[in-house]
Amino acid sequence: VWLNGELHDGRYGITVAVAVPVTSLCPCSKEMSDYGAHNQRSRITITVRPKEPVFVAELLRVAEEEASCELYGILKRADEKYVTERAYDNPRFVEDLVRGVAARLAADSRFDGFSVEAENFESIHNHNAYARIAQGI
Repeated sequence: VWLNGELHDGRYGITVAVAVPVTSLCPCSKEMSDYGAHNQRSRITITVRPKEPVFVAELLRVAEEEASCELYGILKRADEKYVTERAYDNPRFVEDLVRGVAARLAADSRFDGFSVEAENFESIHNHNAYARIAQGI
């Protein structure tokens, strides 16, 4: 979580940012494979310029809901089943992650502007995937 305050030409402004680890599952590999799909850890970074107070937990929830699945530090077998099945039922490209979060933030009148970034730490490629959308920031 980051909080940034600014004073510009006598006007105060604040931005709030969160970085949220999530899981993403590749829609392309799901469609092509008869045996599953590759997934990876991802990080969604949301920066907002709020007009009024906003709970950081709300931003975390938006990121997790737009991902293939939340990311957990410790899982039991039954939990692993839930995570893999939820991710499989909600495949997302990196650009889907930012579009989904951005659509929800754009519809929320509490924000003057926002930026959404996502990076997938690819599991089967030798590179990561990155996307960003910004509005009014």
